[in-house]
Amino acid sequence: MFSITRAAAYAVAFVSLAASVAFADPSMAWDIESAPITSRYIDHASADLDGSALATNPQGPARLAHDVDFSTPVATHAVAAVAGGGIDVAEMGDAQPLHELVDDYAAAEAANEELECLASAVYFESKGEPLEGQLAVAEVILNRVESPKFPDTICGVVKQRNQFSFVRGGRIPSVPTSSSAWRKAVAIAHIAKQDLADSAVSTAMFFHANYVRPSWRGLTRVASVGNHIFYR
Repeated sequence: MFSITRAAAYAVAFVSLAASVAFADPSMAWDIESAPITSRYIDHASADLDGSALATNPQGPARLAHDVDFSTPVATHAVAAVAGGGIDVAEMGDAQPLHELVDDYAAAEAANEELECLASAVYFESKGEPLEGQLAVAEVILNRVESPKFPDTICGVVKQRNQFSFVRGGRIPSVPTSSSAWRKAVAIAHIAKQDLADSAVSTAMFFHANYVRPSWRGLTRVASVGNHIFYR
């Protein structure tokens, strides 16, 4: 009995150590007076990208917090302690690939103003990006809704002054609703709103195109997805 208990204790210690290593991350603390512009269309398109543009971490060079690999879906696991100190690792199954989810929602409509605002932002900011990049843009907008630093509605975030340059005077331009790009944007909006797919930028609050050089101090680079770089 002593050997079994001691083995279980070792198992708990090993899993705890592995978890602490896997999820270690730099500090999330930052404070800014006003949010940086988050559009890929801001007036930096002619600037060259060099190493100085990514020096967002005052304690060292900027680095990716995650290596983004979308070649396979992410499997979800549940790890729970059981009676007697043992560890039960329950396989929850593979997540449905994002492209299949988009196909499932191909005929979905933007049923309300909030979904339409989210889909519009995805369309104008990332319609040329891979699906993962479009999901990442939607994730940033939803993260802002949950932050006290930004408006508490999707449309409020999207239409916030000086944030997305496709918005003019608080108005979102019309979109070709019969286009495949719009259908994908609507599908991504549904998927993001319902939290149906994991995102590599689940903590991101800002992004910019990889060909511009905004001076964003105090932000931590999270990931690069498609042609966008994301920060928190």
